[in-house]
Amino acid sequence: MTGNAGKDAAEGDKPLGKLAASLCNADRDRAVAHSTRRVVMASLGVLKDQKAIRKRSRSVALAALLVVLLILGPLVWLAVDHFTSGGHLGDLTTEFSLWVCILCPAILAAALVAGWLRKR
Repeated sequence: MTGNAGKDAAEGDKPLGKLAASLCNADRDRAVAHSTRRVVMASLGVLKDQKAIRKRSRSVALAALLVVLLILGPLVWLAVDHFTSGGHLGDLTTEFSLWVCILCPAILAAALVAGWLRKR
């Protein structure tokens, strides 16, 4: 009988051992899941920040383009009006307005290309 009683006690301990091992595994799994969640949330935050920076860059480029167009519009109008009224290319007003009409878009384009190349 003692042999059977010892066997029953050993079998009774096995479910408790399995339960303890299961709880230890669950604790490890929970820690891994928590760590994974933190990494994923940090990555999501980085992606959101990058998206916001790209949106801001596009907005600044569009605003700069709009400002340049608003500045160049009157100068182009002035040059065309001067030419249609019999002006010459060598006049100071015409030369200045043509230089500004050529240089401002070139400077804006160079700044945009430099910004895009810097990000790549």
